[in-house]
Amino acid sequence: MPTTLIEAAELARHLDDPAWAIVDCRFDLARPDWGAHAFAASHIPHALYAHLDGDLSAPRSARSGRHPLPQVEALAATFGRWGIDEHVQVIAYDQGTGAFAARLWWLLRWLGHTQVAVLNGGLAAWERAGLPLSTVREPRAQRQFMARPDPRLLATSGEVAAAVRSDALTHGQQLLIDARSADRFAGENETIDPVAGHIPGARNHPFAGNLDAQGRFLEAGQLRSSWGNTLRGASPRQLIAMCGSGVTACHNLLALEVAGLPGARLYAGSWSEWITDPTHPVARGPDEHRETAG
Repeated sequence: MPTTLIEAAELARHLDDPAWAIVDCRFDLARPDWGAHAFAASHIPHALYAHLDGDLSAPRSARSGRHPLPQVEALAATFGRWGIDEHVQVIAYDQGTGAFAARLWWLLRWLGHTQVAVLNGGLAAWERAGLPLSTVREPRAQRQFMARPDPRLLATSGEVAAAVRSDALTHGQQLLIDARSADRFAGENETIDPVAGHIPGARNHPFAGNLDAQGRFLEAGQLRSSWGNTLRGASPRQLIAMCGSGVTACHNLLALEVAGLPGARLYAGSWSEWITDPTHPVARGPDEHRETAG
């Protein structure tokens, strides 16, 4: 069963399999209702729609990031309502890059469900292959989803703050990898969060670097090479993935799995949570680690 990526042709062969659940995760941070409208206009047959804010995140609070993790019980109820249990293979897709589909991929794995994969290239790849689309909403029969959350997949804000204070990031004992674009990491062109910059000691690995020109993931060997430049000899188990709000960081975690480099954790609150505490330090400027690595 696919546990990282799946190609459009393989998914097409399982379209009518009731043991496969397809979830459309299309979303636009600037237009939160866009994905639902796009789904209504056309989607992969039998797909359900997952809204990043409403289904894959908890409500935001004054001390949380923009996309807090859902409560385990609420998320398990959502998965059960979508007809997912331990026997179901889940396929997530979005408009192309996998940035939002990877969030669902990680959430399912966090709750102990590893039978989940992201459609490589997203809906764009499906359409390029000339495969069918539908406008029909087809709810699945509800199932009982048993959540088995794995705390080993998470890093807390307190752990990140301790790593900053102890210079563990500076000395490479831990790695904090930020998936945002290089300009946002540097504190330039910040249009989403109220404070610009990055966590001191963090390294930058923009999630878009995991993809080719068509929005498909690079081959495993290419990803290993790219991530080798970021890890610089460190184990992926030393890595904490972050981004703006814990969404595109999941894309980096998926890329690491595809590359055969498992074991990294997610700082779910990420930058938007970090900056809610005025005592947390902020750095600006480019990633000196990446520049040094050449």
